[in-house]
Amino acid sequence: MPRSSLQAPTSVVMIRPHHFIPNAETARDNHFQTSAKGDAAAMASAAHVEVTRAANALQAAGVRVHMFEDEGTATPDSVFPNNWFSTHSGGHIAVFPMHSLNRRAERRHDVLEMLKRDYRVQDIIDYSGLEQDNLYLEGTGAMVIDHLERVAYAARSKRTSEILLERFCTHFNYEPVVFDAVDMRGAPIYHTNVLMCIGTDFALIGLDCISDASRRREVAERLRRGERDIVELSLDQIADFAGNAIELQGREGLVLALSSRALRSLDAGQRATLERHVTLLPLDIPTIEHAGGSVRCMIAGLHLSARSPQTA
Repeated sequence: MPRSSLQAPTSVVMIRPHHFIPNAETARDNHFQTSAKGDAAAMASAAHVEVTRAANALQAAGVRVHMFEDEGTATPDSVFPNNWFSTHSGGHIAVFPMHSLNRRAERRHDVLEMLKRDYRVQDIIDYSGLEQDNLYLEGTGAMVIDHLERVAYAARSKRTSEILLERFCTHFNYEPVVFDAVDMRGAPIYHTNVLMCIGTDFALIGLDCISDASRRREVAERLRRGERDIVELSLDQIADFAGNAIELQGREGLVLALSSRALRSLDAGQRATLERHVTLLPLDIPTIEHAGGSVRCMIAGLHLSARSPQTA
């Protein structure tokens, strides 16, 4: 029987865009975004193919994928659904306020209705109205959640309100761990999930991104309380999205979904450490990565109990 873990969901939600383009509105504080060459139609077609192939690879590994289509043009970042909702054991869902105006339309009733139909949902706490108060918390982009130790790690940014983080942690019973983090240019990192990933028995983290040395040690120590192997990532590896990965439950055991670019950036020792705990599942998404997010951003994990047995 393959090992299972509360940290690793068996099912996920993905959004397949039909008119993908990097979001000009988010480029102001997402320094991981890059300019993509080629015409818009070619880029959109390539992104559509990448999401389709990624979903197929996940399903082949035994992960159930709920795919939703975005045929509109008003939501350029819809491919990253983990920013607007999260799910939690016990049947709890959170809906989040988004910093950029054009990201707020990404929230979809059909996704929530599917979750209520197919999974045991006890309640949905909707924080999105707090956008009117300029309070933002962009889901599991803003937070990296340790479901086993009940900790929510968060790097300060325009997209992460400490006030709302405290409220979320009170509602969902997590300990908040907040820190300042910067990229190789010294700019604040926009989302926590580009610098760290927490698995059942390991954690990937760019400790050098945490600017305060004492806080860096505290974060590392808190991660080690779960008896995890710590895989430290360089600033260059963070820039290659090596921290933007997610552990999932596959048919044969735990897998780590990450981009092909991220996997190439890891050295042999780092790969060997990870392979003691998971099967590495690289997904080729170079077009999507122009938007400043990678595999973790594309996947909204479902930490909910299914109403009936599901197969991938």
